[in-house]
Amino acid sequence: MNPRKPNNPNNDILQPPMAAASSPFRKRQQQVRKKTSPMKKSRIVDYLDHKFLSRFINDQGKILPRRITGLTAFQQREISRAIKYARHLALIPFVAQDTK
Repeated sequence: MNPRKPNNPNNDILQPPMAAASSPFRKRQQQVRKKTSPMKKSRIVDYLDHKFLSRFINDQGKILPRRITGLTAFQQREISRAIKYARHLALIPFVAQDTK
């Protein structure tokens, strides 16, 4: 008897131990990337800078949520407040223009 093989009458059914790891159905581990802040190092949000604020508005004119923009909660509040001020000053439109 070979000491490496167990005493199993169905020796032909045994599979190598690496067969389960190389399965095509096994999910790959996803690498977690740290999101870079779209505001970079600037901490001041200026409501007069409409080009900067337009990065946080979608094509319909809605403010994008935090999970999409990658901002912190504090930064998101500042951005949304600045967008609303800019809308009242007519620097940014409330809704998108129809392109027909």
